[in-house]
Amino acid sequence: MVYTPILATLGYIMSPDKKNTLLVYRNSRRDDPHFGKYNGLGGKMEPGESIYACMCREIYEEAGITCDEVLLRGTINWTGFGPDGEDWFGFIYRIDAFSGEPKKQNEEGQLLWSPVDQLLTLPMWEGDKYFIPLVFDENPRIFHGYMPYKNSAPQSWEYVR
Repeated sequence: MVYTPILATLGYIMSPDKKNTLLVYRNSRRDDPHFGKYNGLGGKMEPGESIYACMCREIYEEAGITCDEVLLRGTINWTGFGPDGEDWFGFIYRIDAFSGEPKKQNEEGQLLWSPVDQLLTLPMWEGDKYFIPLVFDENPRIFHGYMPYKNSAPQSWEYVR
């Protein structure tokens, strides 16, 4: 079997005081597989760009801001994640500094500042609750995780640093 995952980025933008992160509340389209969930910003890598360039492009497109300080926090292999069971390989970033004023919403939904210490109380993909603490912790080492999905639910979670 050939493994050909969709390569994507997921970024968490920090407020200047580092207490909040900018999330998209996916509430614009009822047919959106992420409808009703909070999520970081990001998307699919395009041919001819690096994964770093993808992250910066997606942040600019979705939030209207320029990334000034981008930190790779981890990678995750999500098998069976997509609406049709696609495999995704994600690069998880934290954007510690940016230029510009973030948009209030985009085509996917509202952009909202959320307290980092309350993220796990928000409606989000169940699997996000496993890796989100790793994005915001003080450990400088990058994590590498594997989270297989089935029927829109994580089946397990493992990672190394």
